[in-house]
Amino acid sequence: MPAAKTKTTGRKTKKKTTRKVKKNLVIVESPSKAKTIQKYLGSRYKVMASLGHIRDLPKSKMGIDIENDYEPHYISIRGKGDVIKELRKEAKKANHVYLASDPDREGEAIAWHLSYLLGLDPHDKNRVVFNEITKDTVKNAFKTPRSIDMNLVDAQQARRVLDRLVGYSISPILWAKIKKGLSAGRVQSIALNLIIKREEEIKKFVPEEYWTIDGQFQKGRSKFNADFYGKNGKKVKPKNNDEVQAILADLDSKKPFTIANVEKKERRRQPPLPFTTSTMQQVANNSLKFRTSKTMMVAQQLYEGINIGRGGAVGLITYMRTDSTRISAVAKHEASKFIHDEYGAEYAALKPRVGKLPEGAQDAHEAIRPSSVMRTPASLKKYLTPDQMKLYSLIWSRFVASQMTPAVYDTARVDLEQNGITYRANGSQMKFPGFTKVYQDASKKDNKLPDLAVGEEVKMVKNQPNQHFTLPPARYTEAALIKTLESNGVGRPSTYAPTLNTIQKRYYVKLVARKFEPTELGEIVNQMIKDCFPDILNIDFTADLEDQLDEIEEGKRQWVKVVDEFYKPFEKELNSASAKIEKVRIKDEPAGFNCEICGAPMVVKMGRYGKFYACSRFPECRNTKAITKEIGVKCPKCKQGEILERKSKKNRIFYGCSRYPDCDFVSWDMPVGRNCPKDGHYLVYKKSRKGRQVVCPNGDYEEPIEK
Repeated sequence: MPAAKTKTTGRKTKKKTTRKVKKNLVIVESPSKAKTIQKYLGSRYKVMASLGHIRDLPKSKMGIDIENDYEPHYISIRGKGDVIKELRKEAKKANHVYLASDPDREGEAIAWHLSYLLGLDPHDKNRVVFNEITKDTVKNAFKTPRSIDMNLVDAQQARRVLDRLVGYSISPILWAKIKKGLSAGRVQSIALNLIIKREEEIKKFVPEEYWTIDGQFQKGRSKFNADFYGKNGKKVKPKNNDEVQAILADLDSKKPFTIANVEKKERRRQPPLPFTTSTMQQVANNSLKFRTSKTMMVAQQLYEGINIGRGGAVGLITYMRTDSTRISAVAKHEASKFIHDEYGAEYAALKPRVGKLPEGAQDAHEAIRPSSVMRTPASLKKYLTPDQMKLYSLIWSRFVASQMTPAVYDTARVDLEQNGITYRANGSQMKFPGFTKVYQDASKKDNKLPDLAVGEEVKMVKNQPNQHFTLPPARYTEAALIKTLESNGVGRPSTYAPTLNTIQKRYYVKLVARKFEPTELGEIVNQMIKDCFPDILNIDFTADLEDQLDEIEEGKRQWVKVVDEFYKPFEKELNSASAKIEKVRIKDEPAGFNCEICGAPMVVKMGRYGKFYACSRFPECRNTKAITKEIGVKCPKCKQGEILERKSKKNRIFYGCSRYPDCDFVSWDMPVGRNCPKDGHYLVYKKSRKGRQVVCPNGDYEEPIEK
């Protein structure tokens, strides 16, 4: 039986064709920011990252035509060729190109350089800015693009040119007269000078003796403390033991004290303002022990976007480079609703505290705050790393506290007298917690006094004289140094972290117990700049220059004129500096032992990361060794080598075995030299504010704190 024939129709089927729609190209700085924004904009947009700046001044030379209005000679940054090629390729086939770099001078400059390399017209409306990376904010920003703000670009360009003129003019003198690899800069030189001045104050400080007399009194069963105040109605500060004994001689141990005066008041403690960049850096350094660079790195992550599960990636905080404490009306309203619902109407401020804008502040962005106060730290805990969680909690609680009512305290001041001798007691008790309900770091312990009335008698149960000596000014921590720079108008939010990094990287200063100490090298460099370039170290001069950069941003000054007014007198100092400075020889200290390779004496040399041992016959013999210190403990791993105190390239102390690389034992904490009685693991010392404590790294054992 033949196979059945299939029926065919003469009609041809038409192949459906779809026209490819051109996408819009969006360029941001980082891949994580690109990833977050891509989710918000959808398939009609392609978001790419430039990976920061793509064009800059050359590293090999000055790159500025001083004779031709300080014209900068920009080149593509080495290693960015593939990125530029890919961006150009996508820009050619894009429907429209948007430049969405950060909303500050640096971001504006990146957008301007991108427009140049991609052949875009800087007058076109292709610049998109947003203060927070949330879906609504980003989408709304793309509805109102603007052209590149050349005032912002000029302000950034002026700073870059000024820093290049200073750095590339002074650095070669430092290389010739001191050693290679050194650098100088406007803000870093001020920071170094402040640290050295503080060290000089400490060395010159002469302690002065003074005494206090702590008394304890009793009314019924209640005991309270009061301190010696004065004699015959006048305040007295005893300076030595003889004066103390004369005061004590006037007291009658059998006679009671009489309440001479009671003053009760209500004190209101205002909530803190939301964070600016510098206050965030200071509080994170003080309370979280975060270095400034770490604070900014974690804040950048929170700003650019974190994946929070079903909600996808979202920017959790507003832009983290700001000198303003201003808060948007929308954020205020959301915070007020949250406080009403969570804590009650009495905790929500009707008119939240408004901070005074510091001199020179631009108020371009809001304060640093959560992009939504409804995203509480507790709700995000499973999505954040420990460091992200710590910083987010700090930013969130500080912002919420800033929108709350003051804390209210009942205070009392009581004067107790006997034979013309006055003791004074101060008491304070919280009446209403206000903002301290959220911002716990700001709360203080109560010091409650019993009810005391004028004319009542109380008994003295203890009287303790204490000798004291005045203390020298404290060395700068990162937080204290930033606060000082900001209060003097030196630098801006974006400059503090790189400035502190540079002075440590160059080994001009070192961090000891979280405080800056100048090195010998730092003192030599500072003295040279002080002798030859006094304006560079003049705080008022540098602060005034910052103000002029702000005026360029506002369109009030022309950048070439500002640079010229700085450079003309600086050039004269530069011409005389080389002849004025004698070559400084940093003497090599004898190490006390010989080179194991050639037998010549070893010496202590100064290097990029601090001091090290080197052969005195360098460069004929290139033997070098790290400077280490034995701590008197055998290695807990191999039981043969000695544990040595070493330093990492970032100048951080760690502990390792002397038999490295045969034994790879390493620890950030100092081993104690004995094992945990619970699990046999080696014990280490952990430092705290109260002292150091012996603990087991496994966390199951600890001993009392050694003060």
